[in-house]
Amino acid sequence: MTRRIERSIEELYRDDPERADVVAFGRETGPNRRGFLGGAGLAAMGAAVGGVIPFAANMPGGLVPAALAQGAPATPPPAAAPPAKKGPVYLNYPGKNDKLVVIGERPLVAETPEHLLDDDTTPTEKFFVRNNGQIPEAAKEPDKWKIAIDGEVNKKLELTLGELKSKFKPQTRRIVLECGGNGRSFFSPPASGNQWTNGGAGCAEWTGVRLADVLKMAGVKPSGIYTAHYAADLHLSGDASMPTLSRGVRMAKAMEPDSMIVWAMNGQPLPNIHGGPVRLLVPGWPGSASQKWLTRITIRDREHDGVGMGGTSYRLTINPMVPGTKADPKNFKILESMPVRSIITSPGNGAKLPAGTREVKLRGASWAGDFTVRRVDISTDYGVTWQAAKLESPKNKYDWQRWSGSAKLPRDGYYEIWARAMDSRGQMQPHVAPNWNPSGYGGNPMHRVAVLVG
Repeated sequence: MTRRIERSIEELYRDDPERADVVAFGRETGPNRRGFLGGAGLAAMGAAVGGVIPFAANMPGGLVPAALAQGAPATPPPAAAPPAKKGPVYLNYPGKNDKLVVIGERPLVAETPEHLLDDDTTPTEKFFVRNNGQIPEAAKEPDKWKIAIDGEVNKKLELTLGELKSKFKPQTRRIVLECGGNGRSFFSPPASGNQWTNGGAGCAEWTGVRLADVLKMAGVKPSGIYTAHYAADLHLSGDASMPTLSRGVRMAKAMEPDSMIVWAMNGQPLPNIHGGPVRLLVPGWPGSASQKWLTRITIRDREHDGVGMGGTSYRLTINPMVPGTKADPKNFKILESMPVRSIITSPGNGAKLPAGTREVKLRGASWAGDFTVRRVDISTDYGVTWQAAKLESPKNKYDWQRWSGSAKLPRDGYYEIWARAMDSRGQMQPHVAPNWNPSGYGGNPMHRVAVLVG
């Protein structure tokens, strides 16, 4: 007699991994799957992921298989299973890769699948998209765009982009830009906001001038301790009286030599979708601090209180909170340096390799906010053993660090490749998203991809 399953195993593993284990194997998981992942249970799991599982005995109980957790399964589900959830919506926007995944339509937000981040320098067409308000019209005369510097300064400035280019020394840096909510989808229970996986990041070549040089020309007063950033984008409602996102940073961060006002991306004029003709670039910190369509920087004598600076917005908990409970505003601090993260860029999740493949070449990227990456480790046996990847040095500070390696595969079947990074402080990516918070910041669990051989 065939037992009817109300939801597909893919949906069960996404929504309730422990229940999925019960459905798939017919008994509780216990501390791990040892002792029962055989016979019908092993066959059920193999059918779900598309092949035999050589390291099945190492799989932790309740683990959502990577083939089911990060997109489509490695092979189609059995014919008897209900249809899978609706697939991703891909971006259709001039100049952008049509494989970027839309995770928000109003405002427009799109992330880059990890396998598209396999370039040393992220091409502009593959770079993620994040907006908070309406996208303004492209500037007809970019060099006439004006930026004001005011507040706690000795001399208020109003500079055109043309004057920025002519009066200050330009520099080009390869720098990671990362959305503050990158990794949000990994939290359980879910956190509010756009459900990023790892694709809210990219590493481009940026050309501009040091923000510090511009602020020095204005003469920051001793009372100036924080910046406030303003832009030309309208509120989603179209009401010009309603403020859009306005964040800022501590003066020490603004004065770093790699904090910039930029007008070029990968050697070309900054595209409108990425904040052109001119934007801020505050490396290592949430991308929201890197204001697009920049019009004004106000120096303040206190921490900025603009839109996106209060409550739980771009803030982490100081002491852990019970997931899903009401937040205490006093228990939150501003998210500054982004957490350490590594991703596998090749092979992509769900890759199918020819029968008989016994070694797979691996590539990836890693970065760590204000810090550097000390090491990256990879595992193919569910974390029982790890081996160090070859880690490259950054081109300059705030560049990501590419890594490479290879993994031996004992036989055909389904494998998960795990990657984790450790930063220069000794902090390592955890197995699951840490430090739950209602807005979902700091979600940096180790990256896993599914590979099917044969």
